[in-house]
Amino acid sequence: MDLIDLYLTELESVIHNLSRAEVNAVAEALMENWRARKQLFILGNGGSAATASHMMNDMNKFTIVEGKHRFRAIALTDNVPLMTAVGNDQEYADVFVEPLKNLLQPGDTIIAISASGNSPNVVKAVEYAKANGAKVIGFCGQPGGKLAQLADLKVIIPSDRIGQQEDGHMILDHVLSLALRECIKQEPGE
Repeated sequence: MDLIDLYLTELESVIHNLSRAEVNAVAEALMENWRARKQLFILGNGGSAATASHMMNDMNKFTIVEGKHRFRAIALTDNVPLMTAVGNDQEYADVFVEPLKNLLQPGDTIIAISASGNSPNVVKAVEYAKANGAKVIGFCGQPGGKLAQLADLKVIIPSDRIGQQEDGHMILDHVLSLALRECIKQEPGE
């Protein structure tokens, strides 16, 4: 059971060392997205895909404030038929860029979640989004990979353990949803 104590102790340190400035900058960017009534797209692979789905749920539901417009979030991970069709008929690297070609508008925001920051399908979607006028936010593991280099804003989870990186990404979902709901409460009525 020493491993349990080690993991949790390390995770406490990871969260303690998480850049509050990076998280605040992401919260501000997401508020700008909300104010402009733009679309928010969230994507990732594996555990990051689960986080993308969870974050879409929290952005759309947890941030609801009576009398205020709502976030417009889509998790690109949630259309399994389209993902498998694109992966089968084209290549897996296209599974996120193809729906962006249908839906993305200039001024929209992308949250790309990748522990390595080097997943080809994530990088390809980010490159497309940037080339088409979207703001890109990267949630990365340490050191951040290509995603950290491409993102307009990034939050790097300061851990070498993928599990702790994914834990950190889920914490970002929850703290951002909570902060955004409070910010929306302070916005003028509509």
